[in-house]
Amino acid sequence: MVDKQQLIHFDSDYLCLAHPAIVQRMAEEVLVPHTGYGCDEISEHARQRIREVCGCETALVAFLTGGTQTNAVVIDALLASYQGVLGADTAHIGMHEAGAIEAMGHKVITLPSHEGKISAETVDSYMKVFCGDESWEHCAQPGMVYITFPTEYGSVYTLSELEDLHAVCKRHRLWLYLDGARIGYGLAAAGTDVTLKDIACLCDAFYLGGTKCGAMFGEAVVIPRAGIVSHFFTQIKRHGALLAKGWSCSLQFDTLLSDDLYFKITRYGVEMGQRLKEQLVQKGYRLLQDSPTNLLFFVLDNRQLTLWRRLATFDIWEKRADGRAIVRLVTSWSTREEEIRDFVAQV
Repeated sequence: MVDKQQLIHFDSDYLCLAHPAIVQRMAEEVLVPHTGYGCDEISEHARQRIREVCGCETALVAFLTGGTQTNAVVIDALLASYQGVLGADTAHIGMHEAGAIEAMGHKVITLPSHEGKISAETVDSYMKVFCGDESWEHCAQPGMVYITFPTEYGSVYTLSELEDLHAVCKRHRLWLYLDGARIGYGLAAAGTDVTLKDIACLCDAFYLGGTKCGAMFGEAVVIPRAGIVSHFFTQIKRHGALLAKGWSCSLQFDTLLSDDLYFKITRYGVEMGQRLKEQLVQKGYRLLQDSPTNLLFFVLDNRQLTLWRRLATFDIWEKRADGRAIVRLVTSWSTREEEIRDFVAQV
């Protein structure tokens, strides 16, 4: 049996507990009492930091504990009970959240995607057909477009693509919601022309991912125009998502947003991913598609897969009829250079 402690881990970007700066900050607060439910000074300071980096001084900012919970709460808060959400056929809410959105009463309506992205043209075409259907009132009414940045395949939307999605959403009165579980890695991708302020300007709601970007847990919801959702605090509570020790979550964002730490460590994670990708390609391994982020996808035959599994842990993304497998490797803020060197040397 392979000793997993001796393996190199490329499963995901939340395998280590937290960035040491967060652990140290938490240790300093262990015996300090704080007001509950995010109504404390640390939480307010963290909210203000987020408003500043997003360029939204009046934004509603709320802290939740995980991505699926955040998606379920935000989508349910923004949609009417009879509305559904449009997303890519590879969207996380449709593939890997165990029906959490449908459990809230909202149908996930999937659209064709390219490299994990949906286009404004695809959304526009769907809405024209939907609105032209005489029996549209018998169907789940689309009320939102859901995207991720980066996508499930590590690709990133360009500023032009986001602007086009923003425009088509306005035309059809749809909310535009961006899942930012890995937003730090998306913003650090080489060649991206999207900034956090662009996202805040073009999206009705989004979140800064913490769990996969150095935090022990936590996601920071940002609703730039706070007035579009009412009683959000109560809705969080209603979903069982209100953390009594809310400061334990906001403290992590307050730490990550000090001295640009959040962006430094996610930039490092992307650098490690690109280094791993380049070295594996040089050794003759085939990419499924290129990715400028920390998510890498390779096509392996059985011999290659067996070899890799002796050395590392990673996700099998897809098994093909010809026996080959699509595997996903993920680097992060905690990936060490020697891990990449050792892995590449042995494959």
